[in-house]
Amino acid sequence: MSEIKANILLVEDDQNLGFVVQDALKRKGYSVHLCRDGKEGLKYFNEHAYDICILDVMLPQKDGFSLAEDIRRSDEKVPIVFLTAKSQTDDRIAGFKAGGDDYLTKPFSHEELFLRIEAILRRTLGKAENPRAKDVFEIASYTFDFRNFELKHPDESRKLTKKEADVLRLLCMHRDQVLPRELVLNMVWGDDTYFLGRSLDVFISRLRKYLRLDPRIHINNVHGVGFRFQVD
Repeated sequence: MSEIKANILLVEDDQNLGFVVQDALKRKGYSVHLCRDGKEGLKYFNEHAYDICILDVMLPQKDGFSLAEDIRRSDEKVPIVFLTAKSQTDDRIAGFKAGGDDYLTKPFSHEELFLRIEAILRRTLGKAENPRAKDVFEIASYTFDFRNFELKHPDESRKLTKKEADVLRLLCMHRDQVLPRELVLNMVWGDDTYFLGRSLDVFISRLRKYLRLDPRIHINNVHGVGFRFQVD
């Protein structure tokens, strides 16, 4: 079958297992991006659109449960399957609490993995709205296309940098909510140090300038916490 069934993010630090699973999924018609640690996995999740995430639990840099929690802060719907050598009930409960949809204990057969993925995708992609919906946002008189880093207004169009687009997307996805500074810094920069916090303030100022043509749009500081993005 030449058509790609779905885009999969696979995060597995065991090089041999990761390659074998990636190869098996590709032969089944899936597009698969393989990452070796949790920090790299979060970076690629933020940069690309995936239909399902398959995460090992015991990962370097950031464990699978923490990675799933970060993914859930950005996307409440993308399915997450955990791969792990652990089989204790407590670990399964922790996985589901972190936002997991399914849990597969190593060693597992490729056929079982295929069946679980296909069952999840039937439930999710079968009911999905426009698959690009989470990447295109209407902000009053602006249209923000995250995938192409474009911010368009009837009187002006602008190409954003990757990090500008990342920050604006998080604001859009948390519209009318308080968006914590630490969350933005960890999701976009992978760190929440003071120096990067100052950089974030510069990015917020730029976005206010880019959105200035519509006075209904506000990015307000919430002192000591973060930002609130609102449209009147």
